[in-house]
Amino acid sequence: MMTRLKTGNFSLNDIKAENRVYWAHRSAGYSDINCAELSGSSRLKWRQVLQQQLFYSFPTLNPCLCHVLDIGCGPGFFSILLAELGYQVTAVDLTSEMIQKAKKNAGDYAGIISFHIMDAEELQFESGTFDAILSRNLTWNLPHPETAYREWHRVLKRNGLLLNFDANWYNYLSDAEARKNYEKDRSKSMALGIEDQNVGADFDLMEEIAQKLPLSPVIRPAWDIRVLSDIGFDAAADLQIWQNVWTEQEQINFASTPLFMISAVRK
Repeated sequence: MMTRLKTGNFSLNDIKAENRVYWAHRSAGYSDINCAELSGSSRLKWRQVLQQQLFYSFPTLNPCLCHVLDIGCGPGFFSILLAELGYQVTAVDLTSEMIQKAKKNAGDYAGIISFHIMDAEELQFESGTFDAILSRNLTWNLPHPETAYREWHRVLKRNGLLLNFDANWYNYLSDAEARKNYEKDRSKSMALGIEDQNVGADFDLMEEIAQKLPLSPVIRPAWDIRVLSDIGFDAAADLQIWQNVWTEQEQINFASTPLFMISAVRK
C-alpha cells in the first residue's frame, strides 16, 4: 500500500501554480548555475556517474537506441550530458522559461533533444516508452510525489531504470537539530568566504513554498524506497553519491543536506 503524506489546509494545485511562477522567475539564475557546472569539473563528474549507471543497467544496448527521459530538466544540465553520451533524450519541465534556457544551453544538441513543457506528475507519453528516467533536485518540490513516482513507473519499460538525485533540502524547517546544522553550513560558508547558494533575494519565497510541500519534513530516501517498492520497483539508495559529484564549495554549502541517489528498476 502506498504511503500517504500529510498536507496542510491548502490546495496542492495552488502550490504547483506557485512553483511555476517561482521557477519561471528563477530560470535565468538557475541557468547560470547549470552553465557554471557545464564549464567546470562538475561536467565530467556527473557525466561519469550517469555513464556508469546507464551502462551497468544496459550493457548491451547501444546508447543511440536507449530512450532516456530527463524529468524536471531545468536549464538542461542532464539532457546535455546524456546527448553528449549518445542517448536519445527527451526533456520535460513545468515552465516554458526553463525549456527556453535548456534549448539555448544545449547548443548543437538542441536539435536532437526532444523538449516538452510538461507536468512531472502527469506525463503525456504512452506507457512503456522509456528505457530510463533521470531526475535531479525535483521530487522534494512536487506537491504529489507519490503520484509522480507512479506516473514514472507507467512510462518506463519493464526493467527500465529510474535514477533520482535529491536531498532533504528543507527538513530544517521542521526539525530543530537539522536547523542547527543548516545554520552551521551558513556560518562556515561565510567564514570561508565562498558563495553560499542558500542565500539570495528569492530564498525566503522558496522557504514559504517548501513549508507547504509534503516531502519537506520527511526523512528521505527511506520514504522513497518504501513508496517505490509499493509501486513496483526494486529500489536502493546510495547515500554517498555527493562525494562523487559535488564540488568542494557544494560540499561546504550543503554539508547538512547531502545528496543521495535512488536507483530503481521497474519490475
